[in-house]
Amino acid sequence: MEHDVKLLDVVALTVDLPEYNLWRGQVGTVVEILADGTAYEVEFSDRDGRTYESLGLRPDQIMALYYEAVTA
Repeated sequence: MEHDVKLLDVVALTVDLPEYNLWRGQVGTVVEILADGTAYEVEFSDRDGRTYESLGLRPDQIMALYYEAVTA
C-alpha cells in the first residue's frame, strides 16, 4: 500500500544511513518536496526543535507515520 508523502508529514527512516549518523526508525519532518515528488527534503530535529540533520531522501527510504484511532 503506497501513500503520497506531503509537505510537513512526519516520516520515519526505513534504512540506516550511518554516514549521517541516522538509523532506521528515526523520525523527521518533510520540509520540501523535490523533483515532482521523486525525492523529499527531510529535517531531523532534537527534542528542543534544533535541526541536527537535513537531507534529500528517496521515497523508498522513508515511510509516512499516521496518528489515527484503530478500532477492534
